[in-house]
Amino acid sequence: MTDAARPRATVFGANGFVGRALVDHLTRAGYDVRALVRGDTSWRGAELGHAFYTIGLTADFRSRPFETIDAHVSLLTEILRGCRFQSFVYTSSTRVYGPAASTDELAPIPASPANPDHLYNLSKLMGEAACLGSGLATARVARLSNVFGADLASQNFLTSVLREAAETGSVHLKTSLASEKDYVWVGDVVRALEAIAVRGSEPITNVAFGRNTTHREIMERIEAETGAAISVAPNAPTVTFPEIETRRLDALGVTGRRPLVSMIGELAAVFKG
Repeated sequence: MTDAARPRATVFGANGFVGRALVDHLTRAGYDVRALVRGDTSWRGAELGHAFYTIGLTADFRSRPFETIDAHVSLLTEILRGCRFQSFVYTSSTRVYGPAASTDELAPIPASPANPDHLYNLSKLMGEAACLGSGLATARVARLSNVFGADLASQNFLTSVLREAAETGSVHLKTSLASEKDYVWVGDVVRALEAIAVRGSEPITNVAFGRNTTHREIMERIEAETGAAISVAPNAPTVTFPEIETRRLDALGVTGRRPLVSMIGELAAVFKG
């Protein structure tokens, strides 16, 4: 296939965990991929084909409020106004459902600007509103659940416990074994993002596994795979998140998603080196 015949794609945030995986996936799928990082302005006025916005802050949003708003809203709106797209997919987060009564994509989501913990949700929701209110008929929002994979630099829960098991031979939890949330493999995420861009018709689609995994399930598999000793802090709180609705994702044909527990062995081997 000639370069002229290849579908075009642009990934904003191509140096991030999801961005890197998406670039690799689209390249293997035959796309002519432009990989952009923060500070690269070569997108101005360009025709970008299927564009994916994966730029964002997560763990440090409380200490970097202005950078969070810039990443989730300000830069996004500048790009939406300054380019041409075949489709545009904005990666949001299922974390916005935290205070909501339902994880259906169109359910109302409460948020309070007076609550510092809601800054992340509010900025992501503002980014969603900017994307969907842009007038672009093919603008879409993908709300990503807790994405996992061989991301050695991450500070999230899964990476932290795998690193601890590999380095110390033990894992000490500060939350109970009954704690649970949804984890979705990065390989399934990039399949979903491509499907949303090319075949999607819904304004918002959850990208999740669709079933929660408990700390107990994770720890039992880590113990079996690594021999690490597992302990839990006294009176450790139970932290749970609602199960994420995935009917729209299933309707796109992104089925057969890989469960986290089945991949613990592979991930543990990466951390063991």
